[in-house]
Amino acid sequence: MSGAELGIEVAVVFFLALFLLHRYGDFRKQQRMVLFGTLLAWYLCILIVFILPLDVSTTIYKQCVKDHEEHAPSLSVGPGIFNQTKGNMSVPPAMSLPKVCHKPWGYIPDGIMPVFWRVVYWTSQCLTWLLLPFMQSYARSGGFSITGKIKTALIENAIYYGTYLFIFGSLLIYVAVHPQWHLTWYELQTIGITAANTWGLFLLVLLMGYGLVEIPRSYWEASRQGHLLIKTYFKAAKLMAEKADAEENLEDVMEEVRKANESIKYNHPFRKYIDTILRKCPVEYQEKMGRNMDDYEDFDDKQNTYPSERSLEKLHKQVIYAVQRNNRTRVQWQILLDQAFHLEDVAKNETSLTHQFVHSFAPAEPAGWFGRYIYTPTVEWYWECMLKQWFYRGLAVLLSLFSVAVVWSECTFFSTRPVLSLFAVFIQLAERDYDYLYIEMACFITIFFLCTCVYSTVFRIRVFNYYYLASHHQTDAYSLQFSGMLFCRLTPPLCLNFLGLIHMDSAISHKDKQQTAYTSIMGSMRVLSFIANGFYIYYPMLIVILCIATYFSLGTRCLNLLGFQQFMGDNELTSDLIDEGRELLRRERRKRQRIEDGENRRREWRERYGHQQDEGASRNRPCISEMKETNYAETLGANANRQAKYSRGGVHSERNSVELLQDAEPLDFNAETLTEDPLDASRHAGGRYLSMSSSQSRIFDDV
Repeated sequence: MSGAELGIEVAVVFFLALFLLHRYGDFRKQQRMVLFGTLLAWYLCILIVFILPLDVSTTIYKQCVKDHEEHAPSLSVGPGIFNQTKGNMSVPPAMSLPKVCHKPWGYIPDGIMPVFWRVVYWTSQCLTWLLLPFMQSYARSGGFSITGKIKTALIENAIYYGTYLFIFGSLLIYVAVHPQWHLTWYELQTIGITAANTWGLFLLVLLMGYGLVEIPRSYWEASRQGHLLIKTYFKAAKLMAEKADAEENLEDVMEEVRKANESIKYNHPFRKYIDTILRKCPVEYQEKMGRNMDDYEDFDDKQNTYPSERSLEKLHKQVIYAVQRNNRTRVQWQILLDQAFHLEDVAKNETSLTHQFVHSFAPAEPAGWFGRYIYTPTVEWYWECMLKQWFYRGLAVLLSLFSVAVVWSECTFFSTRPVLSLFAVFIQLAERDYDYLYIEMACFITIFFLCTCVYSTVFRIRVFNYYYLASHHQTDAYSLQFSGMLFCRLTPPLCLNFLGLIHMDSAISHKDKQQTAYTSIMGSMRVLSFIANGFYIYYPMLIVILCIATYFSLGTRCLNLLGFQQFMGDNELTSDLIDEGRELLRRERRKRQRIEDGENRRREWRERYGHQQDEGASRNRPCISEMKETNYAETLGANANRQAKYSRGGVHSERNSVELLQDAEPLDFNAETLTEDPLDASRHAGGRYLSMSSSQSRIFDDV
């Protein structure tokens, strides 16, 4: 079975990377080169994580064979050594041979792993330092041709590439002129690798320190239904503000597109650029602008009000960004509504005496055989209301213990006598018995947890609206490629740090042992002793400070002081946003309930009178429920209010009708009595967070 496990993992990792890209990217709309570059970057990084345990087990087997070869000549028995009781030759106990070396199932033959690591590493480095930055600028460019996009990308990356070339050239000239330095190509290559890994390790410790605390805490908070619902209200208020800002930004950009569309007629040389921009606009805006286009009017060369090509490229870039942001916030709002309604249902069902989970709204998709026979309403009630919170608490405790072990090992992995790193102790105990399955599983679980702490932070981090990984195919090309760059820069130092934790790196253990093929490709860090013996050993200790800062939410408090609203339980602004989010969800619940009631009445009408009578009745006298459903669907879409100003006739009448439709919701003077607060049924689950939303003013009341 030599190499079989390697081939299986190569195939499995490819489909895993493809699944992640499908979840965050959009295969139908995004450029093929963007998808291919991101997929290759993610695939290579995840592949390193999965293959490195095989390299460790193969290295331990080779060390075992080497130990047998070294002990075999020294254990040749002399003629004077006899067993006194039995009269035959024997070997002293101190000179006994080690156990027989058994080849692991995932053994990789000689010569394969060095070539494999060389291809994987250098391909990922070319992606992160050369290709992906260029592709980022290319995908974000507003040019209308391939040549224009390439030109824009080259200009934007000139400073980026020029800085690295200047630094590398200066160092190269210094080494060539200095009489005491005689570096070979291998040593120059090692210096370059060390510089890249040092940059990656600097960022790695920051991200890992956040993930080691935040991941266990997130599962612990997920076990507290009341706290999670309060936090969801807070997110709803923030997301609604972001959604409104995205819609307003889209309106402003569409207004600029409308002006450019009206000024540049059908026979203008720039008309093809306008058509390209219009194809990126939403369909409703395309119809409005196309309807108001007067093709019979010719453009006048004497007028100087035409936009330039550069301004059209800038407008094209703004349209792509505005449409992407508007679609993302709209999809995220619907997802957040479903999550909030589910949490409210859980809070209401906790006091159910029938132990049957009841949903407020019917699911969008009919339940399959799993929902009908296994995940029944009774099973769902026990899982959602009883077992889930205890499962999350146990998982949080387990992850917390793992985080403590990582922090301890990061602070003590440089100590080889005695061995203080817990992961090194576990691997060395398994190495004595040559338990390769345990070694591979222990290595995989450890490195998988480290990667989860780092990669989850990359997926959670958000740099305003320029870098944001959003699920459900809502991530833009720039963010996808930026995440691929981060993964390629973080994974190599992460793997070297892992090898240092288990004392499989000679630069850390200072032992003459068999090196992994991955370490041989990285080169010896001793070329730069101040980095190998200083930065690589003492810098990871800063993870303790970062974990403490994350535990006390110092970053959240600083962002809150700077004006970025963050969820904090003892903050007045947080309480106001929670109240605002609760009112928003109440309004959305009533709207969705009315739509569902209209569908139910229409279904009952069809069942009672048949499809033919229903069709005849719909032609002669429209059903009142259908008219209400149409009005509320228009209210939910809220697109007519933005599109009214693009039509030349009937602007005021259409706008007034839309406003009347928005106010068609009946006045609800008894909102508190008619709409039951889901948190009233779970006062003990919410704890002290429930006291923040009792007497605040409600700015989204119907009155």
